[in-house]
Amino acid sequence: MTQTNALYYLLGKPSAQANLKTHNSDFIVKEILPFEPTGEGEHHLLHIQKDGLNTIQVADKLAKFAGIHSKDVSFAGQKDKYAVTQQWFGVRIPGKETPEWSQLNSTDLSILSAHRHTKKLRTGALVGNRFKLTLREVSDIEDVKLRIEQVSHQGVPNYFGEQRFGNGGRNLIQGRQMLAGRKVKDRNKRSMYLSAVRSYLFNQCVSQRLATHSHAKLAGDCVMLSGSKSYFVADSWDETNCKRLLEKDIQLSAPLWGKGDMLSKGEAAQFEKSVLSEFEQDCEGLAQAGLQQERRPMIVEPQGLKYVVEDNVLTLEFVLPSGCYATSVLRELFDYQDMSKQPQPSTDNA
Repeated sequence: MTQTNALYYLLGKPSAQANLKTHNSDFIVKEILPFEPTGEGEHHLLHIQKDGLNTIQVADKLAKFAGIHSKDVSFAGQKDKYAVTQQWFGVRIPGKETPEWSQLNSTDLSILSAHRHTKKLRTGALVGNRFKLTLREVSDIEDVKLRIEQVSHQGVPNYFGEQRFGNGGRNLIQGRQMLAGRKVKDRNKRSMYLSAVRSYLFNQCVSQRLATHSHAKLAGDCVMLSGSKSYFVADSWDETNCKRLLEKDIQLSAPLWGKGDMLSKGEAAQFEKSVLSEFEQDCEGLAQAGLQQERRPMIVEPQGLKYVVEDNVLTLEFVLPSGCYATSVLRELFDYQDMSKQPQPSTDNA
């Protein structure tokens, strides 16, 4: 069983069937950068479109082309291989040399623009991502339309998607083995495995909270300011806090586990502890690895949600904040099949 298909559905499990990623162009993602390149500095900001490549493959191509170490190539976020994505990469090249980046253009990679910049491009340095997704062979269009209307008003559970856990949950398995003592030297893999374990715990907390309490508030909830990582504890839900939640100025949150005291209090903390008591080894391992207690909103609302239907094909467009998953929106709308994961037909002539 995969890591997300057993999680709670806010709207109940969808009845509509659909195929996702029949073609790479059925999953289009465009990163939204929160700043403009400065035009000077030792960092080169590259806006790249890729098709059928993963982010690490592109980063390796950039490092090899520029003749630099891979650690001098950075990116704001990782994107799926089976998609057409426009994303930003940072390449640190001290001095005045400017490679002829256009020489990298190929059928699966295009340099859209290149600028110098004064600072390194950091992971997560995005406002969000713009998605255009095409679902094919959709079976119950009317149910999907109704769900889209509901999602546009109340959002979806902010689950980490399947990509976080790897094929067959491999990253989660590797992460737990690492926390149990297995040595992992590669820093990127170590980080990926820790993130998989932490994300799994977050998903469990959100799923069980919504299944038990739906949107209800609990005393001691750690609430986050919308669009910010700032938070405070709502010891009691007075009229002011209730109004702020209704107006979406603040959001309910769930824990991203790490060392230190739990950030929620009272009734909310007791609930989270009861969920996480099943995963003591995971919690202890994450704390010993040095991760800090953080929070993440329980619900995410896709912005600018719109759709077009032609026969049994539905095209969906929306924007999500950085770090949120389009597949968490899709799972509330369709019981979809990811065609990129299906066995490919043989090309043998025999």
